[in-house]
Amino acid sequence: MFTLVRSRVRTAALALSAVAALAFGTTAMTATTGAAAAPAPAPAKEGPTSVAYVEVNNNSMLNVGKYTLANGGGNVFDVAVIFAANINYDTGTQTASLYFNENVQRVLDNAATEIRPLQQKGIKVVLSVLGNHQGAGFANFPSQQTASAFAKQLSDSVAKYGLDGVDFDDEYAEYGNNGTGQPNDSSFVYLVTALRANMPDKIISLYNIGPAASRLSYDGVDVSSKFDYAWNPYYGTWQVPGIALPKSKLSPAAVEIGRTSQSTAADLARRTVSEGYGVYLTYNLDGADRSADVSAFTRQLYGSDAVYTP
Repeated sequence: MFTLVRSRVRTAALALSAVAALAFGTTAMTATTGAAAAPAPAPAKEGPTSVAYVEVNNNSMLNVGKYTLANGGGNVFDVAVIFAANINYDTGTQTASLYFNENVQRVLDNAATEIRPLQQKGIKVVLSVLGNHQGAGFANFPSQQTASAFAKQLSDSVAKYGLDGVDFDDEYAEYGNNGTGQPNDSSFVYLVTALRANMPDKIISLYNIGPAASRLSYDGVDVSSKFDYAWNPYYGTWQVPGIALPKSKLSPAAVEIGRTSQSTAADLARRTVSEGYGVYLTYNLDGADRSADVSAFTRQLYGSDAVYTP
């Protein structure tokens, strides 16, 4: 039986802090928080899309851009995920709210130095959103209106900070806390539908876990096709996400860099290629030289070692 090994540090995120401000002025955005500059073309790379989650409570997003392929010089990673913002619950207004702990807020406020350098290399930067033990989650919005209101908070933040999309991770919501409702069938469908309408050209990805992941269809509407990617949440294992997407958008493989053995990472990468899947998920890229761990899967995915450049 598989066990979940996602040991994530959320010290700041667990505090019941104020909601991150989503104030938008009418003046032009600054370079720090504005839309990303057009990326420079990355050297050509053939093979699956590689994804790297970064725990920004402990590590820098810039680590994602430090790995290239020895053969050709292309980026090892194609998508960098900021882990993680939270969905909180405001007991006063009885509504869900988007919250950034001090570390996530620091990354966003310093987008010019934390996010733009990755985007200029051609790496997409996505914001992961996670439950925060307060009862609010993606699966228990009580109405289409409340789901759409949260979708607007998400898309406004993507626009404000010049991000490339949103990742849904339905863990740690603790549905029912603070008098909140239990998961229902309509909530996530309404949320994803509204978010895709708000940002038709941005990434929406699914960390395939929790009540939301099993509630993708309601009243004749199936939102599976509105996702760009979905991936297995159990590190060191192979599990095809249960969502109706083509293989090119799925990652049955999942590894935790530094904890999943190099042999397992290589085996999962080899299987990704041999079975025709288009995504390879990694978690917890830190600031150490992990070129040996990374090369274990890049050899299988791209036929090349990985080079680490501090």
